[in-house]
Amino acid sequence: MRVLVLGAGFGGLELTTRLSEGLGDEVEVVLMDQADAFVLGFSKLDVMFGRTVAEAVRHDYCDLVKPGVRFVQTAVRSIDPAARRVETEAGSFHADVMVVALGADLDPAATPGLSEGGHEFYTVAGAFAARDVLAGFGGGRVIIGVTSTPFKCPPAPSETALMMHDYLTERGLVEGSEVSLVMPFGLPVPPSPAASAALLAAFAERGINWHPDRSVRALDPVRNVAVLDSREELRYDLFLGVPVHRAPAVVLESGLCLDGWIPVDPLTLETTFPNVYAIGDVTSAGTPKAGVFAEGQAVVVADEIIAQHRGRRASGTYDGRGTCYVEFGHDQVGRVDVTFRSGERPSGEFDGPSSDYAAEKSQFGSSRIQRWFARDWTSY
Repeated sequence: MRVLVLGAGFGGLELTTRLSEGLGDEVEVVLMDQADAFVLGFSKLDVMFGRTVAEAVRHDYCDLVKPGVRFVQTAVRSIDPAARRVETEAGSFHADVMVVALGADLDPAATPGLSEGGHEFYTVAGAFAARDVLAGFGGGRVIIGVTSTPFKCPPAPSETALMMHDYLTERGLVEGSEVSLVMPFGLPVPPSPAASAALLAAFAERGINWHPDRSVRALDPVRNVAVLDSREELRYDLFLGVPVHRAPAVVLESGLCLDGWIPVDPLTLETTFPNVYAIGDVTSAGTPKAGVFAEGQAVVVADEIIAQHRGRRASGTYDGRGTCYVEFGHDQVGRVDVTFRSGERPSGEFDGPSSDYAAEKSQFGSSRIQRWFARDWTSY
């Protein structure tokens, strides 16, 4: 059996690790990604706010050594889901089973003025570049603004606002500054009222301005103004933006998508094409676009592929559960356990914030790097 996995994020890494553990050299697995290294999502904020450096959070794909798995660094140029064939810069690849885990692309140009008057911090490159922007910032009005939904890691803008306040405080700049957060939700973490209440209390304690149910539609770089969908204008000295998210163009052109994302069976992650699965941010599976959900989906798909190879039926289905760690500043972290099941209202339980959960979050990252790259690592 030949298995082709497009995308080496949380989903692709967990999927290929499980296939290697379960089948070893019995199958030929090709994992491809156009990047040369993996970066955990929360490491982007650690670099951005000076907790660590870029070199320390990069995990090179060339270090992946697993029985039955071959990594190919290349860009995917076309996908034929009916034939389970892809064309890439490294040539053509065909498989018996294909898994699309290419994530979501970010489109700063979709928001007028964002590229000219602001800074996106959701890509690896954007977050790493923002580190230098912050280092040269002398204080003033800061806006963290979301431009549309859906977007990756819904708690991240709230985390950024709190970490921004810490950053300004540590540099003696908070007295002359103001932090505002613009979000398209009525609550910071809609599935968890308790987590939202804790975040709103943290905003109030620090004087962070909260603008719920609003999105940033444009920036005016000449006047340093953010224009919201309500037509309200907010002045800024520093704008940190969450850009529009889209499925990668190669996915949109493949015939896999409906309404912009890949629809899948919410229990099995199967697409409408036989032996083609999709996991993670590229899907409309009904879960948030976050690595922990892609990882959980990968478990289900890996078990299905292993069962198929063994000539039996897989017993498990996707349960829509995930744990998110939320930075509250002052080295305190909360934990939100959420469940998104098809046909049910999302629910979430909240614990913390505490230093214990900060340590648990660090261990979460360390355990994944050990599992996927077979090396010891700590976040910072």
